[in-house]
Amino acid sequence: MTTARHWLLDESPASRLQANLGHAYRMALQLARNPLAMLGAFILLLLILAALFAPWIAPYSPLGQNLEARLLPPSAQHWMGTDELGRDIFSRVIYGARITLTIVALVAVISAPLGLVIGAISGYFGGWTDKLLMGVTDVFLSMPRLILALAFVAALGPGIENAIIAIAITSWPAYARIARAETLTFRNSEFISATRLLGASHTRIITRHVLPLCTSSGLGFLGLGAQPPLPEWGAMISRGRTFILDQWWVATMPGFAIIVVSLGFCFLGDGLRDVLDPKQGGKS
Repeated sequence: MTTARHWLLDESPASRLQANLGHAYRMALQLARNPLAMLGAFILLLLILAALFAPWIAPYSPLGQNLEARLLPPSAQHWMGTDELGRDIFSRVIYGARITLTIVALVAVISAPLGLVIGAISGYFGGWTDKLLMGVTDVFLSMPRLILALAFVAALGPGIENAIIAIAITSWPAYARIARAETLTFRNSEFISATRLLGASHTRIITRHVLPLCTSSGLGFLGLGAQPPLPEWGAMISRGRTFILDQWWVATMPGFAIIVVSLGFCFLGDGLRDVLDPKQGGKS
């Protein structure tokens, strides 16, 4: 183990693979020193495990109805109680982890890269390109995100796919603004000028130098509900509002799941941002 650790941390790597592995190992060590990041990683791991093994973890079907057991409080038989149709809330929360991961993954894949690319291009070229791209970005930022997302969902129609598209469309401007601000701080720096003198194209400079420096600004999390009867946490809260005074567990349990997972993503995102941010390199 000591030899392997020494090999990974070798100051003069023998190959590019060894250099990449050493860099990844140092990043992992730095991340492990952040207790909140580790807590976030643990929560995310639990979410992934719940999504993968939901059929074995959930004691009941997430869609099965039992009107005789409707609105039962939390007990040994139903850990989180039952909803207005007698469905076990714990089972629905477990299966809802699958939908949550799907939304998070697809929104992150669409909105974060799109926003980072637009912001990097805007900040790098400046001039009319910057004015045009930031003008479109300001239009999106000037409208409340939730209302804009609801408008897109209404136009596209109900469904989890359309909800993901709506979230992605309304999420990218924040990434674009941050990426532009980051790009403006170093677009005229010496290493960018040296890269230009070596004959690198604008595309290469943006993809190989600008975007990696903006990556630390592109970490986030957002969720949106799906259509019933899917066990999506937001939809469960929406339906549980009717019973919030007398049967508090119907809306509280999925709400608690959202809070815990959101904190997990925030903690892990902050830790990854600190590790990936080149400005923090000297602190490791």
